[in-house]
Amino acid sequence: MAEFPDFTVAIPTYNGESRLPELLERLQNQIQTEGFSWEIIVVDNNSTDNTAAVVKTYQASWQHPYPLKYCFEPKQGAAYARKRGVHQAKGKFIGFLDDDNYPASNWVAKAYFFGENYQKAGAYASQIHPNWEVEPPENFQRIAPFLAITERGNLPLLYKPQKRLLPPSAGLVVRRQAWLESVPDKSILTGRVTGNMLTSEDLEMLSYIQKAGWEIWYNPEMEIYHQIPRWRLQREYLIPFFRGIGLSRYVTRMVNIEPWARPLAFLAYTLNDLRKIILHLFKYRLKVKTELVAACEMQLFLSSLISPFYLWKNGYFLEETRNLNIKH
Repeated sequence: MAEFPDFTVAIPTYNGESRLPELLERLQNQIQTEGFSWEIIVVDNNSTDNTAAVVKTYQASWQHPYPLKYCFEPKQGAAYARKRGVHQAKGKFIGFLDDDNYPASNWVAKAYFFGENYQKAGAYASQIHPNWEVEPPENFQRIAPFLAITERGNLPLLYKPQKRLLPPSAGLVVRRQAWLESVPDKSILTGRVTGNMLTSEDLEMLSYIQKAGWEIWYNPEMEIYHQIPRWRLQREYLIPFFRGIGLSRYVTRMVNIEPWARPLAFLAYTLNDLRKIILHLFKYRLKVKTELVAACEMQLFLSSLISPFYLWKNGYFLEETRNLNIKH
């Protein structure tokens, strides 16, 4: 293999011993990769199970031209794991697969060639199909995209900045140059960990890449299958999940807005969040407490409304100020 591979598959994982084998088997069976070099890096994000032993077992019998590597990231949080993956990666492109994202047999090839063909793409996302352990409840399609399900047709799609919409990190490929040039060394959002419900660290990262002038794309030919266990459809998981998304929103909303314009944007977002809450209450009334999807949506709207106050109270704006000083 070349000293510097063309493509890196980075797998951030936390306690992934039961999920990693299927993913590694699928990566061993990738096709159409003869024309370029690539590597796999498992980023162990402070696991307490046998994740390291699972990788070591695979390494011992690995007989492929593309290497399987392992590294350990002690700081808990998806943002830290992805950052470690970027710094360990040698590839021009870095494809992130969570340990519950199982790629189609041509995913690596489709990912590499898309980046070569779209030179302005700083990042591009997969088509993500759900693999439900149990059938989701009625109307769940309204909130399914928040669970990293992305089925937006069979043609490449450009995420335009004015649409204020970005893809999830599952199956996301980042041009290494775009990350190194655009993403601050310290992000505000670091991912869900014990005692910290904030999420959307992937959207913060993509917002910086987009702000720097890189394009963000959806590539439907990169297909992955997201394993969704039954517990992720339960109220006990979903309500805190949507609360975390909402409380994180001020950060992702403001990345692309100049500091002088943020007070006006804050007012506009506040009024819009209030409008959504009132309309939601008017439409669903008592169902916002009893019906799961309506309750999740209400939690998202309420948490989005209080997001800037929550972040200010918990000191997150200090990190934002540091990032602005670093960039300027």
